[in-house]
Amino acid sequence: MQTRVVIVPGWRDSGPGHWQSLWEERIPGAARVVQDDWASPKREAWVSTLARLVLDSPGPVVIAAHSLGCIATAHLPPEAAARIRGALLVAPADPERRAVLSDFAPVPYAALPYRSIVVASSNDPYCPIRLAGAYSRAWGSEFVRMQNAGHINIDSGHGDWPLGLALLQSLTDEPAAWSAGREFSENLATT
Repeated sequence: MQTRVVIVPGWRDSGPGHWQSLWEERIPGAARVVQDDWASPKREAWVSTLARLVLDSPGPVVIAAHSLGCIATAHLPPEAAARIRGALLVAPADPERRAVLSDFAPVPYAALPYRSIVVASSNDPYCPIRLAGAYSRAWGSEFVRMQNAGHINIDSGHGDWPLGLALLQSLTDEPAAWSAGREFSENLATT
């Protein structure tokens, strides 16, 4: 059964031109989490919406999360986490730094039951690199540190993001399912 990519945006969603939005358009069968309230996130609602999408997927899932979406993913209940094959957790948020995100604190510090990669930036304004590294160690994730990449979003120049797509591809053992993504990466390299 083919792995489904589930895109998990963070606080205020990921708009047009963001790598998550571009991947949603280009990866066959990708599904995006749509929250009822992007501005005032509540952990129970966000985690429940994500869990439903994961549990309703016909096969295994690979998560592509950004910012607060990473923290929502870490809060998933065991039955949903069991359906996940891997997770790319990009620029995780620090919910203790912003009052509007405080419902997601404390962040779980338990090993995730699937392979995961945390990608963080040395100058992310929403999460210090040391905290992202602590999340990575606690979750049992591989850690990719980017230099001066901001919040790894459209504002920091990460619209088309071939490195991220390659990391996402590494989380599945079904290379044929990613041919469209590989073509996309190769096309970016020649433009």
